Amino acid sequence: MIDYGVAPPGFRLPAETHVGTVRLQVSDVGRSTEYYERVIGLRAIESSAGRVTLGPHGSDVVLLELREERGAHAVPRRGLLGLYHFAVLLPDRASLGRFLRHLGEIGAHAGMSDHFVSEAVYLQDPDNLGIEVYADRPRSAWRHEDRQLSMTTVPLDVGSVLAAAGNGGDAPWRGAPSGTTIGHVHLHVGDIAAAEAFYQCALGLDKVVWNYPGALFMSAGGYHHHLGVNTWARGAPPAGEDDARLIEWELVLPAARDVDAAVTSLSAASHHVTRDGDHATVHDPWGTQLRLRKL
Repeated sequence: MIDYGVAPPGFRLPAETHVGTVRLQVSDVGRSTEYYERVIGLRAIESSAGRVTLGPHGSDVVLLELREERGAHAVPRRGLLGLYHFAVLLPDRASLGRFLRHLGEIGAHAGMSDHFVSEAVYLQDPDNLGIEVYADRPRSAWRHEDRQLSMTTVPLDVGSVLAAAGNGGDAPWRGAPSGTTIGHVHLHVGDIAAAEAFYQCALGLDKVVWNYPGALFMSAGGYHHHLGVNTWARGAPPAGEDDARLIEWELVLPAARDVDAAVTSLSAASHHVTRDGDHATVHDPWGTQLRLRKL
């Protein structure tokens, strides 16, 4: 039983819900593919004119899809409403240590943080789209108070994470290993209350952390967050058709009946939902598209 968080007032997404594929619009698909392969460690799965799908090594699961819009504007430094970052979840701390060592070897700049529930590295792709690469701490190590998970941002103990990787010659980085997933998506929004109304009350995520300045974290099944939202780019416009941007992100639900129930809840809250077989798409109040699909 989960003894933290706040459940939605009506429909609640199943505990098995997780993030699926993230689709990005980029200005040069060749340049971006090279970056995601060389720096992030994904591998190209399929490629066609202006489109590439990528996933971890040893797996055909698509984590990321890149679509080219030649001349798309890079994300400005202050950000746009839409994507803040998407987060690549490695299967263990040793993998994160190998990834950190790899970044040092290729001279890639990254930010690094300890969030108590996870340890994370932050990068920007060639279009300035945000990326997090992280590893979770065991759930048994997570702490909570007054029904909120304890999450914060403090400096990462880089030496300890590198030590978890062992000797570099014995365990080199060979790319994102099988078991790597998209752990969460974090969005810039215009208003926290409106985001809560859409993503918790209408969609059915639990609130998990709500005292972080200017941010709200939500999840299914007690995870620390499948979705973060923040107002740190308040006043910026939504990402447009001519911008590098998040095209859509997916939540994967266990069964078609769960997609149906989510659609019913969203529709009851007056949100327009488009059905496509077992899939459904909906836009949040700032135009970010979410796709719901069954496993």
